[in-house]
Amino acid sequence: MTATAPSERHRADCAFTLAACRDQRFVPRHLRLTRLPYRRLRAAARAALPFPEPESWLDVGTGFARFPEAAKELFPYTAFDGLDLTHRVLDARVAERVEEAHVGHLTDPRITARLRARYDVVSMFRHLEHAPDPRAELRAALTVLRPGGHLLLELPNPRGLFALLLGPLWIPHSRPGHLHLMPLTTLCEELELQGCTIISTDHRAAHIPYDIAATTSLTLTRLLPSLVSRACAPLVAVAWALDHVLAPLLRRTRYSNAYRVIARKEQLSLDTP
Repeated sequence: MTATAPSERHRADCAFTLAACRDQRFVPRHLRLTRLPYRRLRAAARAALPFPEPESWLDVGTGFARFPEAAKELFPYTAFDGLDLTHRVLDARVAERVEEAHVGHLTDPRITARLRARYDVVSMFRHLEHAPDPRAELRAALTVLRPGGHLLLELPNPRGLFALLLGPLWIPHSRPGHLHLMPLTTLCEELELQGCTIISTDHRAAHIPYDIAATTSLTLTRLLPSLVSRACAPLVAVAWALDHVLAPLLRRTRYSNAYRVIARKEQLSLDTP
């Protein structure tokens, strides 16, 4: 068992948790709407099937390591490690969802040095938009990736239909979590500047049908008292159904709410010292 973490956990009274702030007006009460189901996690892992089977895989922002757990069904001989800002990844290591657990920022020089050129695949699902410096985060990801390895990214699409229609009410526009929303072209340009080759881009597979339902939930939470907003759950259910009706149409366009990029690290990719 291998785990790396700060010597002390954060004090419980100052840790940011959804449970602690669920009564705040900016937190939607139907948070499960945005959670990826298990089959979607397996589908995301399937994107790596066309490439040589990886010996090692790092999932950044892994949380409880639900993605490595799902990906193991497709890659049973791959060693999955996890990195997360919270101690949830240590719980995932105890549950044997990952082989190594690392707590902290990928850009931390101590972590980067320890993991340099160790992985054939590095995945970041809905993580890069939370990073204080996405450029440095990408550079660190390429540092821990072996030459010829693959970077698998999924991000919200700020050029999507609901991002344009809902404006500040669109969930990825909410603070404090989402710091940077990058259009697909911007991300691809940055990856190429860092010496990567773009293998594929995809709007279809990354789309999650939740925009209308999550925005409805967020609006009800902000405007109505707790008990009244919970009584409006059927309204959220109708919005959720509408999301799923529209999903097949949006997935066929560049206006889906997310996108996926797979890039390969070439021999001359820039590494962090």
